[in-house]
Amino acid sequence: MAKAEPSEQMRLLDVAVLDGKLRGLDVQAKALKEDPRLPDLHSGLTVAKSDLVVLDTAVSDAQRALTKSEDDVAAVVARIERDDAKLNSGTGLSKDLMALQNEIESLTKRRSDLEDVELEAMDAFETATAKAQSERELVGQMQSVLDEVLDEVRSKLGALKMERDAVLVERNELVATFAPELMAIYDRALAKYGVGAARLFHGKSEGSGMQLSAGDLADIKKISAETIVMCPDSGAILVRSEDWG
Repeated sequence: MAKAEPSEQMRLLDVAVLDGKLRGLDVQAKALKEDPRLPDLHSGLTVAKSDLVVLDTAVSDAQRALTKSEDDVAAVVARIERDDAKLNSGTGLSKDLMALQNEIESLTKRRSDLEDVELEAMDAFETATAKAQSERELVGQMQSVLDEVLDEVRSKLGALKMERDAVLVERNELVATFAPELMAIYDRALAKYGVGAARLFHGKSEGSGMQLSAGDLADIKKISAETIVMCPDSGAILVRSEDWG
């Protein structure tokens, strides 16, 4: 069985404290990355951006409809102006002049109808533009909120990383003072069970929080203080102080 001086086993608790700090910092970092605000903000922003694409498309459609109606009115106006010019010239046969007059009247009616369509198209364009602008402002506001939350999370993660790096440096310096064989046992327990070493205090393992059975305690009493004992529940090295039993 592996052995180590009781004082060396006791010092493993200092490493365990640092590993506990590292675990706590990792838990905090994980919680920050899983900030419950982020999914809702990302989801809401995605929906808002999708709605904005639809509204921008509606603006483009309305713009095309308005341009067409303006072109239709312009074409009729140009035709009326040409007919007016011919009519006012006084040249041509009487029946031709009468036909021009009738055409001008018909075109004037057509112009009025087209101008009504143009007004409707203009109103539709203005309405679509206003909706798109409102949605664009909403997207901007939601993006701003998301950016603020992300900045907050990144800032806190940065602070946690700095703290973790400092703890890790301290741990590495402490680990360097142990025999490699002892740390190998510790690290195996840490990797497998999440706890490398824990105190055995008044018959209770602080690694598992469980009271050891009378049989386990009896077996431990038979083992020398230098012999490394593993917790039957947590798998950690059990560090025995004078009042362990």
